[in-house]
Amino acid sequence: MEWHNCYQATNQQKANIDRSQYQRDFDRLIFSSSFRRLQNKTQVFPLPGTSFVHNRLTHSLEVASVGRSLGSLVGKKIAAIHCEGKYPEAASFFNYELSNVIAAGCLAHDIGNPAFGHSGEAAISNYFQTFENQNIEGTNLKAFYSSVEWGDLINFEGNANAFRILTQAFKGKSEIGMGITPATLAAILKYPCGSDGVNKSKKHTKKYSFFQTERDIFEKLAETLSLKKESSDPLVYCRHPFVYLVEAADDICYNIIDMEDAHRISLLSKDLVGEAFLNVIQELNHDDDNLSSIRQRFFNISDDNESIAYLRSKCINSLTNACADIFLTYENEIINTRFDTSLFSILEKTCPAIKHIEEISLNRIYRHHNILEIEIAGFNILSGLLELYIPAVLREFKSPIDKTILRLIPKQFDVDMEQSAYLRTMSVLDHISGMTDAYALEHYRKLKGIQMTTGI
Repeated sequence: MEWHNCYQATNQQKANIDRSQYQRDFDRLIFSSSFRRLQNKTQVFPLPGTSFVHNRLTHSLEVASVGRSLGSLVGKKIAAIHCEGKYPEAASFFNYELSNVIAAGCLAHDIGNPAFGHSGEAAISNYFQTFENQNIEGTNLKAFYSSVEWGDLINFEGNANAFRILTQAFKGKSEIGMGITPATLAAILKYPCGSDGVNKSKKHTKKYSFFQTERDIFEKLAETLSLKKESSDPLVYCRHPFVYLVEAADDICYNIIDMEDAHRISLLSKDLVGEAFLNVIQELNHDDDNLSSIRQRFFNISDDNESIAYLRSKCINSLTNACADIFLTYENEIINTRFDTSLFSILEKTCPAIKHIEEISLNRIYRHHNILEIEIAGFNILSGLLELYIPAVLREFKSPIDKTILRLIPKQFDVDMEQSAYLRTMSVLDHISGMTDAYALEHYRKLKGIQMTTGI
């Protein structure tokens, strides 16, 4: 793989029309129902009341904004160094389209996350781990699946679910899924392996990016973009270069914006958050930043939320420029698949203030009892729904209540009893993982008889 051939040029891009396929990727994602549902899926602070904090949708939009900047900064340099004069088509892509690819990848990076954040993933995994010996018509739950299929279920992964949502031709939907370009799909494959290829000692195999249902689609994509194959059995590839930019945009946003949200709901003080942000700006010492001027303006803004928002914007700008610089410093290692870390991890080593923010977030935000309580509630809600749906979809001789439960699955995820147990199970997980926090809670209450509906 080289810079001039690490993406697949489309006819539209070659023809240089006004709206490229990469821009269409962005638009298709924005208007998709899967993306819209992120507006009621937990980012960090679940089901907020009157105070505005980020949800998965607003987080994804902001990550896309940072990703667009990273793509522009890096793309122009890659074009100038490797493509100008020799590869005019590639130069055009990196100058004008990489920013669209990274922005679209950022929009899609959380699209597969179930309700209630990571506790939702844990709830799905835990159900199969806990009930593996459950007797269903004389067969243990685990025995319904092959070993690699079981690996998908006991380690349910939002990254793999995102790839499924973007590429699967669900019933009644388009035969090409969302029709997202190979370059954008590659940009979200942080862990280019299946569940049987997970190896936590390596960055790119810490988790996995495709279920067995999408293995063939993934392999075809890898071949299209000439990804380097690390192993055939289990199937493991090296990362695509664009992944590092999407990952960096996400790292920048959640590290900084979670702190801003915590201040907004009075979990952290203005002084604590302000000083943490100012230290990051000072240590990064970007050419455009005048720390004395920034500090003065921060203290002159009387509205506390606005003053923290001002520092947040300065902080994100400095981190974006720093991550772009690191990418370009290591661009040879990245294109030659010798880079097995993240841009942000390298940045942490030279900027202790970032590690300080991470420590504050871990101890004062993510472990706050209100957040932990909601995570536990979400865990129990999804677990409870799975306890109803999974046995119903696996039983050959269905009770009246089994049939009623299966009628609740939307037509696009309609269960085909002629399919394997694994495919039927995936239809249930498509339904449940797509639920928003509020809908999952309401659905759980109704099915458990906690809340009754009196009308239609």
